[in-house]
Amino acid sequence: MHQLETEFSRNERPRVTVAAIVERDARFLVVEERADNGELVINQPAGHVEAGENVIEAAIRETFEETAWHFRPEALVGIYLWRRASGDASFLRIGIVGSVDGHDPDSPLDEGIVSSLWLTREELLSEKMRLRSPLVMKCIDDYLAGERYPLSVLKSLLS
Repeated sequence: MHQLETEFSRNERPRVTVAAIVERDARFLVVEERADNGELVINQPAGHVEAGENVIEAAIRETFEETAWHFRPEALVGIYLWRRASGDASFLRIGIVGSVDGHDPDSPLDEGIVSSLWLTREELLSEKMRLRSPLVMKCIDDYLAGERYPLSVLKSLLS
């Protein structure tokens, strides 16, 4: 394989990420974070699946690291493939709904996370230009439409 083909293929491979969808009293748990370009954006607690962890473990870890809440996954909402408009990256997002308990407010948040917030769908829509990607609202809208699949569909053969 030529160097150019290798670089092109690497750029074309989607980055596997997880996102936690958590609703409490008609409000959704989200984070304000600094994007790579320095913009302050809104996202679900979300991030990359790390080497050696399964999707559910990644969702639990990312939610705690970004919000200091302990996440309890309950169901899969959807699996989403999206590419940035710039075309420089694509993402395979696995949206998992669950609940949180046991908040540790003194726990430091991940680098780049400014705060965690509880916002209504309407508040999120009013901040549409600040959403990190269209995946934020798509996950919420699919959750509100009742999309749920058992976590058992997420298979892991990691040892």
